[in-house]
Amino acid sequence: MKWFLRSVPGERSEPGSRLEGLSGQTVVITGASSGIGAEAARKVARLGATVCLLARREDELQAVRAAIEAEGGMAYAYAVDLSDAEAAADVAARLLAEHPRVDTLVNNAGRSIRRPVKESLDRVHDYERTMAINYFGAVRLTLALLPRFLEQGHGHVVISSTMSTQVPIPLFSAYLASKAALESFTRSLTAELGHDGITSTTVYFPMVRTEMSGATPIYQAMPMLSADKAANWLVKAIVDKPTRVTSLPGAMGELGMAALPGVVTKISQPLFRRMDKSLAKRARD
Repeated sequence: MKWFLRSVPGERSEPGSRLEGLSGQTVVITGASSGIGAEAARKVARLGATVCLLARREDELQAVRAAIEAEGGMAYAYAVDLSDAEAAADVAARLLAEHPRVDTLVNNAGRSIRRPVKESLDRVHDYERTMAINYFGAVRLTLALLPRFLEQGHGHVVISSTMSTQVPIPLFSAYLASKAALESFTRSLTAELGHDGITSTTVYFPMVRTEMSGATPIYQAMPMLSADKAANWLVKAIVDKPTRVTSLPGAMGELGMAALPGVVTKISQPLFRRMDKSLAKRARD
């Protein structure tokens, strides 16, 4: 599995070093209190960016801000639940009032639910709450910052998605539907406003060892990308602004689904069942 977990080159500075690749820029990162978002915030701050940290948990958020400032960086913390429309509008207004320039928005906050469709028949709320943060929260913040992007003549939107939208993955229908919706919104945004300087990057992460993935016990036995290495993928998206950042298996999965979707879907079904059984056994052992 090691070949599967290769990181994409990103920012490589050591703690305490100061590079200037993003000097003068302001980067807004949601889901920044832990995991990939917190690591990415530290890395872009080392590149010279002013980082606006958004997340629900204020104590953790302030700890990330303090760590960035201890290294000589500049960060601002905004505790907010982006699934709350009023709170999202308020934080967007604060961002625009306190930062004359906003260069990049990283829609990284997210919620994942692992549950079979058969067990979701009376749980429409699972789909509603994943859409609330993964899709509507991201869209609200993007639309709120868009006038500033258009006024500046530039703005970059990065979304944290998953390799699981590139291949047919079972058990995550609510999560994957919300991510696929956000991907489509972001593609449309660029197609419509690219001539106005609006660009975007979709980051297709493989499994990453975070609090979210750790909620599923059998995944403790699965090789995963570390949050630190995954953060390099976001840094690459912010600095280089490619249309997408993905892995070789993810790109191959996309090609397979484009050419032979029925075949790829049929072949994948027993593979994932066997993988879950193997992981469960390894977790027990």
